[in-house]
Amino acid sequence: MHEMMHKKEDQTPLAHTHHQTHDLRSLWNYFFDFGGQTVDNLQPKIDVTDEKDAVMVIAEIPGIKQENLDLKISEEGYLTISGEKEHEINTKNSYFNEISYGMFKRTIPLPFDLDYNMADAEYDNGVLSVRIPKLKAEKQKYKKIDVRKKSAKTTANLSA
Repeated sequence: MHEMMHKKEDQTPLAHTHHQTHDLRSLWNYFFDFGGQTVDNLQPKIDVTDEKDAVMVIAEIPGIKQENLDLKISEEGYLTISGEKEHEINTKNSYFNEISYGMFKRTIPLPFDLDYNMADAEYDNGVLSVRIPKLKAEKQKYKKIDVRKKSAKTTANLSA
């Protein structure tokens, strides 16, 4: 059974969502047996990273044709990746089948206010890369504060 306790560093909002999703899928797969197939078989593995000016989403989606992929971003900040892996090989006379076919849909929350109209996607060798630029306001939300050595003058001002 999936361990319900997670490390403290795993308690970010994205990590929390990931753990909840994983727990729900495990429960679904426990109650519904699809002949060895699980709901996770076609679900892409995804990395979401923060770059200076954009958020990058990388998804592994092997065996799916580019024309069978569909991407949508909602105004609420969710990216939905869906598609279909077509059954191309005749398995009528096969001895053993593990390859999954069918449709999938995966929706993930995006962590920032992004410029959805400028989103760009590329697909190569089963890897989908989506770059979504940050809005100008998002880029300015944080200001770097320089830390300097405490001076004698600062110490005198604090004592007064």
